Amino acid sequence: MNLAFYVSGVIAVLATFLAITRREAIHGLVYLVVSLLAAAVAFLVLGAPFAAALEVITYAGAMMVMLLFAVMTLSPKARKEDDAKRPHPWFWLGPLLLSVLLTGDFIYVLFAGKGSPVSGSAVSPRQVGQVLFGPYVLGVELASMLLLAGLVGAYHLGRNGSQGRS
Repeated sequence: MNLAFYVSGVIAVLATFLAITRREAIHGLVYLVVSLLAAAVAFLVLGAPFAAALEVITYAGAMMVMLLFAVMTLSPKARKEDDAKRPHPWFWLGPLLLSVLLTGDFIYVLFAGKGSPVSGSAVSPRQVGQVLFGPYVLGVELASMLLLAGLVGAYHLGRNGSQGRS
């Protein structure tokens, strides 16, 4: 299981580096999704399937949709000559290779047995919800307001940017 953890860790670090260094924001988002999925596999190897599921649902799912919406909103309108330009097919080679390695790592974890549980007791989703909306409700609400402010700001910047162009 140590090998599976190290493989998913290397994939996460490599995909994150590639996400940071991409010139196109959409290409960076594709690598970021691979990185988040690799972190979910690392959580699964550590014996935390609930954390792995939250990683996939929250970050690789919902946050990526929000970031994609923000990128699409803020991106300037494409000129007519740029409409015909498509990404090179080799762009997909990197994310595809990392995803295949990650899938192999995930299959290894599934067939090799369950991950070694982290020290401590198991926590149910109900307990997580009670804690998040109990003593930490202020932090949860502040995070949601920050995300909402970012979304409204992105919409405002995209709307004002498109009004100045003809």
